[in-house]
Amino acid sequence: MTDSSWTGPRSATCLAACTTFGYVPWNYHEPEPGVYNFNGSRDLFAFLREATLANLLVILRPGPYICAEWDMGGLPAWLLRNPKIHLRTSDPDFLAAVDSWFKVLLPKIYPWLYHNGGNIISIQVENEYGSYRACDMNYMRHLAGLFRALLGDKILLFTTDGPEGLKCGSLQGLYTTVDFGPADNMTKTFALLRKYEPHGPLVNSEYYTGWLDYWGQNHSTRSIPAVTKGLENMLKLGASVNMYMFHGGTNFGYWNGADEKGRFLPITTSYDYDAPISESGDPTPKLFAIRNVISKFQEIPLGPLPPPSPKMMLGPLTLQLDGDLLAFLDLLCPQGPIRSILPMTFEAVKQDHGFMLYRTYLIHTVSKPTQFWVPNNGVHDRAYVMVDGVFQGVLERNMKRNLFLTGKMGAKLDVLLENMGRLSFGSNSSDFKGLLEPPILGQTILTQWLMFPLKIDNLVKRWFPIQLLKSSHPQTPSGPTFYSTVFPIFGSSRDTFLFLPGWTKGQVWINGFNLGRYWTKRGPQQTLYVPRPLLFPRGALNKITLLELENVPSHPQIQFLDRPILNNTLHKTYIYSLSADVQSTSEPMELSGH
Repeated sequence: MTDSSWTGPRSATCLAACTTFGYVPWNYHEPEPGVYNFNGSRDLFAFLREATLANLLVILRPGPYICAEWDMGGLPAWLLRNPKIHLRTSDPDFLAAVDSWFKVLLPKIYPWLYHNGGNIISIQVENEYGSYRACDMNYMRHLAGLFRALLGDKILLFTTDGPEGLKCGSLQGLYTTVDFGPADNMTKTFALLRKYEPHGPLVNSEYYTGWLDYWGQNHSTRSIPAVTKGLENMLKLGASVNMYMFHGGTNFGYWNGADEKGRFLPITTSYDYDAPISESGDPTPKLFAIRNVISKFQEIPLGPLPPPSPKMMLGPLTLQLDGDLLAFLDLLCPQGPIRSILPMTFEAVKQDHGFMLYRTYLIHTVSKPTQFWVPNNGVHDRAYVMVDGVFQGVLERNMKRNLFLTGKMGAKLDVLLENMGRLSFGSNSSDFKGLLEPPILGQTILTQWLMFPLKIDNLVKRWFPIQLLKSSHPQTPSGPTFYSTVFPIFGSSRDTFLFLPGWTKGQVWINGFNLGRYWTKRGPQQTLYVPRPLLFPRGALNKITLLELENVPSHPQIQFLDRPILNNTLHKTYIYSLSADVQSTSEPMELSGH
């Protein structure tokens, strides 16, 4: 029972054997075509060594698509630099990229296969392919052939799908498994699985112990009785069970994915998942209940489980204004802007994650408030609008907002675009980011754009080498603005949870590490998990930096708490249908897929 920390937030555990399930996110290891990274948190082989030391066998899920609520399901965003590419199909351009990646990855894991003396006992091919729109069996056959060519015939290859996806997701010659949760009909689902896999063990490769969270909805939970009852019923059948998730995790930085089912649903920074072991690695009552069920079928280790790790409280701390984002533009985009008549997407300018600033100038005076809008749902995903540096408001994907602007001829119009995470599951087409259509002011299509791809993480890691003069600071800061402070920890550091009361939405860094997004105003997540290794102990100065995108509280303070707040949705989200001018409140929704 372990956390596959080399991927950050994704791990699960199989029963009855001591086995861990691990993803390999392609985009995490090949950030640019032909550039590979297996260092630090990306060290797959350190994870495999740790699993060996813990006497764990490994079931590996190298994709190329993994879902995992990870940005673009693990596929690299640079694939979209070819706007005509057809992902997860036998499109020659896609297959060429997949082949190139697997010819690097698979030989590296070959020595770790079980029959070669390693701990990898099986490998999944693709992931829930039956939930994808393409149903391209030539693609699946190509992958199976590639795995066999590079890994040999001895390794067990398998597929996994929800019940509705078995038809297009399974492939003759690959072992077929299914995934479902406590609320699903086990008897019916396993009977359907037997039609595709008539021999061998019944396998639930993803038994859902909890569920993911979306911004603006409630924190998802699965009751302990429901989880334990479903588990016990499967074990009585002699089925093999992989729990997803067994250990919760975190979508640090910009790595969260998103879903779309009638509307765009970005996933929160926390991936706690209501899992038996929490985001911070602590046992929960659900873990003890699951342990009791397992004890009915096999011996469990003697002795108590490790206790929760000690947590730390600190603060409140007051943050100081560093300056608005526009004032740092030369440092955030040192190479200067890209010029284009019409706005270009993130992908077209090779900006995979984070933020990009679009700038143009008004060609005539707009004296009366005039609507500013982007047709065809062309904001992907969230736009912060400023005129001559003054924040005007927000436009958001799939959201109906009326934003009216005024300005003199020559006024500077800035639109900061935030990529909130690419679609990661199901029948989703390529999810391009940025301004997908030219904005319109009244009846005028705005042209002649400057685009600034922002390298915010690079600037934060340099700890803001300059401080702006106080005279340049706005009187009442609003819009994209940087705040920071330094603080010591006397004694040993501990895990903690960053709480941002009164702040609206933004990104936060601790000692240069991108902790992730906060969206205090919307929720449900109100705290961000801060692992102990990110903090400097014994009086050394730690630095925290916030990019607040909208509105700062009157008292710009933060606190570190000794427990998380994950279920406090403060702001109801109003969504509009793109086919009808109606509004409806968002409702909890489940999408099968990991």
